[in-house]
Amino acid sequence: MLRRFQSTYTAFPRQFWLIAAGALASSAGSSLVWPFQFIYISRTLALSLSTVATLISLSACAGLAVSSIGGAIADRLGRKPVMVAAQAGYALAWVLMSLARSYLGFLAALTLINACQPLYSVGSDAMMADLVEPPRRPTGYSVLRIMNNAGIALGPAIGGWIVARSYPAAFRCAAVAMGGYSLLLLFRVRESRPRCKGGPRPAARESVSGFRQVVRDRSFMLFAGLVTLGLVPPLMLWTLLALYTKQQFGLPEQLYAWLPMTNALMCVFVQLPVTRLTRGLRPLATLGLGMLIYAMGVGSVAVMGSFPGFWLSMVILTFGELIVMPTGTAFVANRAPVAFRGRYMSVFWMTWGLARALAPLAGGLLSDHLGPRSVWIGGLLIGLVATLGLALMARYQAQSAPALASEEPSAIM
Repeated sequence: MLRRFQSTYTAFPRQFWLIAAGALASSAGSSLVWPFQFIYISRTLALSLSTVATLISLSACAGLAVSSIGGAIADRLGRKPVMVAAQAGYALAWVLMSLARSYLGFLAALTLINACQPLYSVGSDAMMADLVEPPRRPTGYSVLRIMNNAGIALGPAIGGWIVARSYPAAFRCAAVAMGGYSLLLLFRVRESRPRCKGGPRPAARESVSGFRQVVRDRSFMLFAGLVTLGLVPPLMLWTLLALYTKQQFGLPEQLYAWLPMTNALMCVFVQLPVTRLTRGLRPLATLGLGMLIYAMGVGSVAVMGSFPGFWLSMVILTFGELIVMPTGTAFVANRAPVAFRGRYMSVFWMTWGLARALAPLAGGLLSDHLGPRSVWIGGLLIGLVATLGLALMARYQAQSAPALASEEPSAIM
C-alpha cells in the first residue's frame, strides 16, 4: 500500500500536488455550505420549489456564458490567470450569499458561483493536461478528485454543525477558504500553457469567441450533447435532494450531511480501484455504464422513505460518478489538439452548466405538477435515454473508424 502511494506520488510533478493540496482546502471550505444552501434560500424567501428552481436555473446560465469564453482565455492568456480569478470570485460570491435577503440578492451570489465554478475547472483541467502525459491522465484526474472529495467529506461534517447555528457564519468561512486558495495559486503556481508545439496558435479573431475547431468536430459535439442529457439526473439529485428530504420526511441538516460525506468518502477510497477496473474498456462504453448507474441511483430515490434508503441511493449514484468523471475528463484531454485544449475543456464543462440549468427547472416542474416522487422517476428516464445514446455511439465506434477516440485505446484509458 505504502509502495503504491510512493509510486503514485513520484509519477506526478510537484505543481500537480500543490494544486491538489489547494483543491483539498478549497473544497472543504465550499462544502461547508453548498449541501444546505437551497434549504436556506427556500426558508429565507418562503418560495415554492419550482420558484427556487428558477433561481438556480437562471444563475446556472452564467456558467454557460463563462464556459463559452473561459477556454479561449485559458488558451490565449494562460491557465493560471483563469484559476486565480475564479477562486477570488468564488470567495466574493460566498460573502454576497451571507448578505443576501432577497431573490435578486441570492441570484447575484448564485450567478457568481456558477460563473466561477466552470471557469476554474476549465483552467485546472487544462493545466493538468499540460503537466501530465496522456497515459497517466486518468490516474491524475482521479487523484485530483480524491483530494477534492477528501475536502468535501470534511466540510459537511463541520458545516452541518455551523449552519444549525448560523448560515451566514458558514458562508463567511467558505469565503475565507476560497480566498486563501486564490492567494496560493497567485504566489506559488507557475503557468503551464504550452507554446503550441503540437498545433497552430489560434488566430486573434478566434482568441475569445471562436470555437470553430470544436464545432466542426461533430462526433465530439454529439458526445457533449449526450453527456449533458446524462448529467441532468444526478444534478437534479444534488440540487433538490436536501430540500426533498427536509420537506417530505423532516430529515435534519446534520443527518443529511452524511449523504454528501458518503459520496466524498467513496470518491476518496474507491476512486482509484474503480479507475483501474475500467481502464481497459473503451471510453464511450465506460461512460455509458456510468450514466446507467447514475440513472439508477437517482431513480431509486423514488422508493426510499428514510435516511438508510437515501444513503443507499447516494452509494449507487456515486459509483456512476466514479466511472464518469475521470473517464470523461481524460477522454476530452486526449481528444483535444494542444492549441485548442482549453476550448475543448470549455465545451465539456458547458455540458455541466447546461445540465445544471435544466436539472432544477425540470425537477421543480415535475414536483409541482406530478408530485415530489416524479422528480426521481423522470430523472431515471432521462438517464436511460443518455445511456442508450452512448451505447449506440460506442457500437458505431467499434464497427467503424474510431471518430471519438485516439488510435491507441491505452492513450485514452
